[in-house]
Amino acid sequence: MLRKPLLELIYESAHMQRWNDHIRPKGFTEMDKQGHKMIIAYMLAKFEEEERQMPVDWRGLIEGGIFEFFHRIVLTDIKPSVAHELMARHGARLNEWIMEQLQPQLECLGEEFSSKFKTYFDDPQYCRQEKKLLKAAHYLATDWEFQIIHNLNANIFGLEETKARIENEIEEYYDLLGVRKAGLGKKTNHFINLVGQLRFQQRWAQSPRVPETSVMGHMLVVAMLAYLLSVEIGACDQRLCNNFFAGLFHDLPEVLTRDIVSPVKRSVAGLEELIKEIENRQIQEKVLPLLPVAWHAQLLYFIEDEFANKIQRDGVVEKVKGEEVDQLYNRDEFSPIDGQLLKGCDHLAAYIEARLSMAHGITSRHLRDGSEKLYRLYQNRSIAGIDFGQMFDYFQ
Repeated sequence: MLRKPLLELIYESAHMQRWNDHIRPKGFTEMDKQGHKMIIAYMLAKFEEEERQMPVDWRGLIEGGIFEFFHRIVLTDIKPSVAHELMARHGARLNEWIMEQLQPQLECLGEEFSSKFKTYFDDPQYCRQEKKLLKAAHYLATDWEFQIIHNLNANIFGLEETKARIENEIEEYYDLLGVRKAGLGKKTNHFINLVGQLRFQQRWAQSPRVPETSVMGHMLVVAMLAYLLSVEIGACDQRLCNNFFAGLFHDLPEVLTRDIVSPVKRSVAGLEELIKEIENRQIQEKVLPLLPVAWHAQLLYFIEDEFANKIQRDGVVEKVKGEEVDQLYNRDEFSPIDGQLLKGCDHLAAYIEARLSMAHGITSRHLRDGSEKLYRLYQNRSIAGIDFGQMFDYFQ
């Protein structure tokens, strides 16, 4: 069971400002950066797997991203150039100290998680290709930020040196097909730019809130919660990976429609269905053309009917009952997705967003009403064997 200290640790990243010695817009938090990075990592890995037939350990990629996320929470306030030098000279000792700092929050995830976490940073050969993909995604997300930073900070000392350093780092990964395609400034780069806009779309936009979180950050949180809970219930590898990426992409249509709050969707009969129809059409017209055709079916599998329990049988998508996913379809061949679990994670993330702000003394009618409604909905409720009611109780 996920514990409150871990959930609070995840949201610490929403307070952590990137480029905090530069003029910068909203959406430059560590949480947003990590979400953007994981979407880019998915894209880079798909290019390697689909077009170059290079094997990708998808579970290793996801877990590496989660390990790096927690690692970054501890180190994020250190200037990158200083952090890189520290890791180069004292990496083993620094990693050991970081794991000691994180141990109280991560102990609820069990010994296997802690062992993998340690191995990931201690063994250079462990998930070597996946580390490379994540590092390339990290620099592409950083470069996306820097293009905006550069325009706002023309007179800042050392700006051109920073630009050259980022460009040199990206060049180290030009053997990856996705990095080369991004460098062309065409479709792949347009996709990175498009999803990056989710970093500027604020959650609970009608209410003041601390910390403010974006749609991008929310997507990452839902993905991580879904993955960690899927591990807890013994999901097969394909189910684990599907639940993570379905969580990571579940709000992707909002880059085209913006966040339409539930009360608006449900205010008129048929409006919610019409909005979903518009979202699906715009995904087809504006997002999918930016990606290779071979990926379209998988992305649509993630985002269409995102909160339905689904499997694939003989290439056909089928909706199934929640208990059937565990009892009948928990095998890679069925490529299952726990839509109800994802919905629970989505609501838990929204609830934590509201309750954390209220704990900071920043509240409103929208936060109070929304959090109370969600709490009542999940009180004493379990999904896929997970006691969601207990996790909601942590913040009540």
